[in-house]
Amino acid sequence: MKVSQSIITIITLALVMPFSNAYDPSPLQDFCVAVNNLNNGVFVNGKFCKDPKQAKAEDFFYSGLNMAGNTNNKVKSNVTTVNVEQIPGLNTMGISLVRIDYAPYGQNPPHTHPRGTEILVLIEGTLYVGFVSSNQDNNRLFTKILHPGDVFVFPIGMIHFQVNIGKTPAVAFAGLSSQNAGVITIADTVFGSNPPINPEVLAQAFQLDVNVVKDLEAKFKN
Repeated sequence: MKVSQSIITIITLALVMPFSNAYDPSPLQDFCVAVNNLNNGVFVNGKFCKDPKQAKAEDFFYSGLNMAGNTNNKVKSNVTTVNVEQIPGLNTMGISLVRIDYAPYGQNPPHTHPRGTEILVLIEGTLYVGFVSSNQDNNRLFTKILHPGDVFVFPIGMIHFQVNIGKTPAVAFAGLSSQNAGVITIADTVFGSNPPINPEVLAQAFQLDVNVVKDLEAKFKN
């Protein structure tokens, strides 16, 4: 049976259109400074936007990435985020930035960014980094040891991590392909959800004794 060209076009568009919305949309104007007061929002493009005529330099500015973050915590690292929440002018631009500080032997634990690819450059120290591919790719582990000046990419949605394997602090900067890439820390999400996931479910999923799961949920609570 001959299939008409119009049907092929419709099917193709139906398959392609969902992917066209997988990343931040391209701007439809020069800029779209995010605004919280909707009474002043006259253009809509991702978030309510300030009237472009009222935009000012401060809407595109952030100061402070020269300051080290506080790594006095359980994972011995700190992520300083600069996204649309810190720079309203990033709205619709599809890009953001983070600074990551690591104490000796600190780590940025396994996590994923649901809305953005990450490209990281190491400035100081030595990092062991990696990501794990999807089930369809047999969960392959890709790792590298980074030295100052080295760059590594973590594809969108892939679980990834960084560990400072040196005896001195480490510093990295990373760009993300979203104005707000989001972050899902695996351990916090699985064992620290609110309300908690039924321990029996996690015990079977991770092949652990249920009491071990209960102990983990107690540790990650809140």
